Amino acid sequence: MKILKIAIKITIFSSISLFFIIMGLYLYAYISPSIDLKSPNNIQILDKDNKVIKASSKANWTKLKDINDNLINAVISIEDKNFYHHHGFDYLRIIKAMIENIKNKSIVQGASTISQQYVKNLYLNFSKTWKRKADEAMLTLELESHYSKDEILEGYLNTINYGQGNYGITMASNYYFGKEPKYLTLEESLLLAGIPKNPGKYNLITNYDECVKRAKLVAKAMKKNGLLDSDNNLFSKPVTIVAQDEKEVSNITMYYTDAVLDELNSIKEIPMSLKNSKGLKIYTYYDKEAQDHLETSIISKLRDTELQTASIMADPDTGGIIALAGGKNYSISEYNRATKAKRQVGSTMKSFLYYAALENNFVSSSTFTSEKTTFNLANNKVYSPKNYNDNYANGSITMAAAIALSDNIYAVKTNLFLGPEKMIEVTERCGIKEKLEPIASLALGTIELNMKDYLNGYLAFASGGYKRNAHLIRKVEDGDGNVLYSYQNHDELILNPNYTYILNEMLTNTYNEAFKSYAIPSALSIKNKISKKYAIKTGTTNTDYWISGYNPNAILMVWTGYDDNRNVSNNDSNIAKDIWVITMENYLKDKKNKWYDKPNNVVATLGDSITGKDITDKSKSALYYYVKGTESMTFQEQKKDS
Repeated sequence: MKILKIAIKITIFSSISLFFIIMGLYLYAYISPSIDLKSPNNIQILDKDNKVIKASSKANWTKLKDINDNLINAVISIEDKNFYHHHGFDYLRIIKAMIENIKNKSIVQGASTISQQYVKNLYLNFSKTWKRKADEAMLTLELESHYSKDEILEGYLNTINYGQGNYGITMASNYYFGKEPKYLTLEESLLLAGIPKNPGKYNLITNYDECVKRAKLVAKAMKKNGLLDSDNNLFSKPVTIVAQDEKEVSNITMYYTDAVLDELNSIKEIPMSLKNSKGLKIYTYYDKEAQDHLETSIISKLRDTELQTASIMADPDTGGIIALAGGKNYSISEYNRATKAKRQVGSTMKSFLYYAALENNFVSSSTFTSEKTTFNLANNKVYSPKNYNDNYANGSITMAAAIALSDNIYAVKTNLFLGPEKMIEVTERCGIKEKLEPIASLALGTIELNMKDYLNGYLAFASGGYKRNAHLIRKVEDGDGNVLYSYQNHDELILNPNYTYILNEMLTNTYNEAFKSYAIPSALSIKNKISKKYAIKTGTTNTDYWISGYNPNAILMVWTGYDDNRNVSNNDSNIAKDIWVITMENYLKDKKNKWYDKPNNVVATLGDSITGKDITDKSKSALYYYVKGTESMTFQEQKKDS
C-alpha cells in the first residue's frame, strides 16, 4: 500500500512537472521572434555570371482561399487529420505510432504533423540528430504560437515537394494539369495530395498507376474523416496529365540544381536556423553554354535507348563543376547518378596506377610481356584477367602502349610489382574518398566509385598536379548580402609536375593511330571528331562504360550503363565517347587550344610505339617522355618477374 502511494505521488508530481515544462516551452515560443514564413524558402541559385538559374520565391505563393477545398481536405485527411485540433504535436498519434513501431521492430508509422513538416520545409538541414529534433520541436512551437492554422496550412501547401522540381501547389498544379490551384478537380486534388509522401515513387508522368493507388488511399481517408461522401467510381477514366506532352523536355539542368541543394546541406558554415536570413543566394559555377552542349549531346544520343548516363564537367583550375547530368531525363527519373550512384570504373583506374609507377622508377618505355597470364596470389588463389577481345601482343610492350591500348595484363603485372598499396596511396592523395581494397584487380577498376568523388582524382591530373575538390557552390549569401560561406581553394601541389606531364602526354595516345597493333587505341573511334589536344582514358566493364578526358580548359567525365546492371554492348561504349567528344568540342570550339607547359627537365625521344625500341616503320613511331637522365632506363621482363 505504501509503495502504491509513493507511485501515485511520483506520477502526480511528474505530470505536474511535465505540464509546467510544456507550458514553459509554449511561453518561451510565444515571446520568441516570429518565424518569417516565406523568406527562408526564398532560395536563388545563380550561375557563374551571377544570373539566376532557379528561384523558389514568394512569386509562386498562393493564398489558402485560392486553393481548391478538395485539395485542402485531401491533404489534411492523409497527412494530419487532427491539424485544426492540436497545438503542433498530435500526442495521441505519437503514442500510437510508437506502439506500432515497437510491435514491428522498425519504423512503420510516423506521427509528424503538418506544422512539423512545414518547419522541415523552411529549413535546410535534415540530419537526424537529437539536437536537430529538439530544434525542430522548438521551431514547431514557435510556429504554432505566432500563426493561425490557416496561415500554417497555406505555408505548408506553398513549400511542399510535389516532384519534378515543383515546390508548392502553384507550380505543381500548373505543371501537371495546366491550371491554377483553385480550379483543381477532386481527382486531380487526390493525385497531388498523394505525391509528397514519396515524390520519386509517385511520379505522375512515369508511374501513373501507382499514383492512382495512392490517390485512392487519400480518398478513403477523406471519406473516413467525413470530408467525402463516396469514393466510388473515382479514376474510372484516366486523368489528363499535361506534363506528358513535354516528354522531349528532359529538364536535365534540374540534376545540377538538386546537387547544389544537396551540397548546401553538407556545408557546416551555413547556420541551421535561417529565420532572419530573408532567404539565400547560392552562387555556383554553372555555365549555361557547357550545360546546353552536354544536354544536347545526351538527348541526341540516348533518345531511343534505355541506356542511362551520368556526366560532370568541371574547371581544372578551381574544381568548380560547370555542368552536370544525373540522368538523361529528370522528368522520368529524378535519381542523380552523378552524385549518388556507385559504378565500376573499369580501366579509367589505370591512370592512377601508371602515375604510381612513374613515381616508383618506371618510365614510359618500361616493358612487360602482354600474353595470357594466370597470376598466383596469396592464400593459394589464382587470377586470370583477359585483354579486351582476348587479344595479346605475345611480346613486350611499353607503358605508353599499355595505356593507349588499355592492356590488362600489363596493368595487373604493374600493380602486383608495385604492390596495390602504392596505387591506393595515389588515389587518396588525389582526393578520392572511397576506401579501396589492395587487390590485384584494382588496376582494372573492378571497384565501384561515385562519379563526383572519382572526379576529385582526375582533377589532380587535369590541374597539373594540384589538389582539387569537385564542388558546385562558390559562395552563399543571406538576403541582406552577408556572406555565410565562401569556398576556399588551396593550391596544394600533391603530384610531381614531371610525372603528371608525362602521364598526360601518354593519355593522348589513346587516339593515336601509331599505336594500332594487336588492339586498337581505346579512343581512336572519335579521333576524326577531335580538333584539340586531350588526355583521355576510357574504361569498360560488363555493365559500365566510362570516358574521362581533359585539357587545361575543362575536364569531362561520362558514364553510360543500365540502372538494372544489365550488360552493356560495344555500341553503348561508342555512345559514351560520342557524348564526351560532342560536348567537349562544342564547348571548346571558340576557346584557345591550351595544353600543359612542359617542365624544363622533361625530354622527349622517338621510339617504336609498341616496343619503344629503334624505329623501323615511321608510321609506328611515337614520342616517349622522360625526366632527364632516365631516357635509357628500362625494366626487363625477367627482372620484374623476379
